[in-house]
Amino acid sequence: MEPQYQSLFDAVLALPEAERILLVQRLLDSLPPTTEIMQEDELETELDRRYEEIEQGQAGLVPWSELKDQS
Repeated sequence: MEPQYQSLFDAVLALPEAERILLVQRLLDSLPPTTEIMQEDELETELDRRYEEIEQGQAGLVPWSELKDQS
C-alpha cells in the first residue's frame, strides 16, 4: 500500500465505529451501480440451472478440501 493510502487508512481506522460505517456507506454509494445484480426470480432460475447441471453430472465440481487449499 502506498504511504499516502496507508496514512489515510490508519486515520480512518482511528474513527469511531459509527463514523467508519457511515464512511463505508458513502463510499459504496459513490460507486456506479452494477448491472449484474440479479432479481430474486433470476437468481432462483440460475440456482435451479446449476443444480440440474450437478444432478446430471455436467458440472465440474471441486472438493471443498482442495478449494480451501488454493486460498
